[in-house]
Amino acid sequence: MAWIGIDLGTQSVRAVLIDPDGVVLARAARPLTSVRDGVRHEQDPQQWLDAVDACLVDLTSDAEGIAICSTSGTFLLTDRAGRPTTAALMYDDARSAARRVHIVDADPDRWDTSMQPTWALPKVLDLVADSNHRVIHSADFVAAHLVGHPVATDTSHALKTGYDLVADSWPTAAFDKLGLPIEIFPEVVRPGTELGRTPAGVPVYAGMTDGCAAQIAAGALSPGAWNSVLGTTLVLKGVSEQLLDDPTGAVYSHRHPDGGWLPGGASSSGAGVLSELLPGADLDALAPHPVNAVIYPLTKSGERFPFVAPQAERFTLGSINSDLDTYVAVLQGVAFVERLAFEHLVSLGADPVRRVTLTGGGTRSGYWNQLRADTLGVPVELPVAADPAYGMAVLAASQGGSVTETARRMVRIERVLEPRPSQLDDLYGAFVAELDARGYRG
Repeated sequence: MAWIGIDLGTQSVRAVLIDPDGVVLARAARPLTSVRDGVRHEQDPQQWLDAVDACLVDLTSDAEGIAICSTSGTFLLTDRAGRPTTAALMYDDARSAARRVHIVDADPDRWDTSMQPTWALPKVLDLVADSNHRVIHSADFVAAHLVGHPVATDTSHALKTGYDLVADSWPTAAFDKLGLPIEIFPEVVRPGTELGRTPAGVPVYAGMTDGCAAQIAAGALSPGAWNSVLGTTLVLKGVSEQLLDDPTGAVYSHRHPDGGWLPGGASSSGAGVLSELLPGADLDALAPHPVNAVIYPLTKSGERFPFVAPQAERFTLGSINSDLDTYVAVLQGVAFVERLAFEHLVSLGADPVRRVTLTGGGTRSGYWNQLRADTLGVPVELPVAADPAYGMAVLAASQGGSVTETARRMVRIERVLEPRPSQLDDLYGAFVAELDARGYRG
């Protein structure tokens, strides 16, 4: 028995085959290309189909099921038969940012703090002319290709297209005000629902967005457990039995496939600033140790989480005298943002943080992993495999049952780091005070 997970990323399609114990039996990948033109970002959806077909040939196994994730907010329009009528508009395509104001005006209580300019709905509003169109998320387009007919979408992919997760329905009254026919939107089902079968009889299950897929792969599916993904930016995802209400809009939630919620947020800060501040530096050759300095590690102007501050700019506290100082000050800055994010989540009613699973490219630094454990004051776990494709294979293995229990059986933890007393509490306090002095936290 084995299950396949597929991740439609920005630069590649990745697929994995795992056995009932969560052991990776095979992997496959194919590159993707994008077209960027100013704020526009598109892909040819036929690339996805070709790449997925090639990956499935590489895996060559009689799988028991398949699930697919993709970037949150990526979609295309098709005709009624499912044939593309537009290119795929990517998650960060900002061509329709000006439409956000019209969407908010249609339902301010719903969208004033939650709707973001690059979400799918502003672009749908810009592109849809009549009810002959169909809005199809990228994972659903590939699933339809595999089973041979149009399929439903899942609650996770539907979020940025305007789906009401509380009411579990499309907001028809708001769509009427916007002139959007309800017929253009797909049926919505719970992740893990069978969508159809391939010609070979393999079930294809409704997936989730890539961030949720990574959370499944990390096994962070019970209250108090969190997944912290550190790459170019920092993304946190956890579990809450109740929906967290964040009036600032910094935190948003997906539906948990097993019930309850998956709250989290995506910061604008993270490891990406290292390539800007230390271009060409051999970071592996540096021997980091604590320094009395911190860099607020924004990769660009504006912050999204743990607070919303469009005016936020990178700053430095303390003295920086070398590349090593810069490097460590960034590592500390990311750890501080992470701690502040967890404090914000708990202040909204999330369960106290008991453990954090670390994933993403930042985990290559053992020093950084321990620094984050010390700063957070909780154990951190490093899983054996924590990529989104792996998470989708776990979701497929749940076969419509409990994803939490399936992940508990299959997700394998490679190492646990216990926290040590932090030497940086005073510097953390100064960092938070500086954020407040600049008015970033409202």
